[in-house]
Amino acid sequence: MPKIIEGFKNFILNGNAIDLAVGVVIGASFNSMVQEIVKGLLTPLIGAIVKVSDFSGLTFTLNGSKFTYGDSINAAVSFLLISIVVYFFVIVPMNTLKNLKPKPSITKKCPECLSEIPSEASRCANCGQLIK
Repeated sequence: MPKIIEGFKNFILNGNAIDLAVGVVIGASFNSMVQEIVKGLLTPLIGAIVKVSDFSGLTFTLNGSKFTYGDSINAAVSFLLISIVVYFFVIVPMNTLKNLKPKPSITKKCPECLSEIPSEASRCANCGQLIK
């Protein structure tokens, strides 16, 4: 029995489990943020453009069965808007950050005296060491 408890302790304290837990919590808060952007900003904007703020009232009846196709339209619009928000507010900025190139260093250290010298220098100004 102690071996099982030891294995569970190792699993819980493993970085992957903790990373997963943090990811779930961040994902849940991100989901509510995106839902609020869609519900509070984008859906009313579309409603103002097409003059219908909620499609859930759109239905038709066929042989006594009620088809609520408006709910499907709401789900499709919501999916599209969420995708747009995620793309433009998460994916594009993350790709931009990922593609930023670090600026090349304009100085380097002299191997002899460890002073900072211009990266183009071939000889240290402080100690006269030849730099390769």
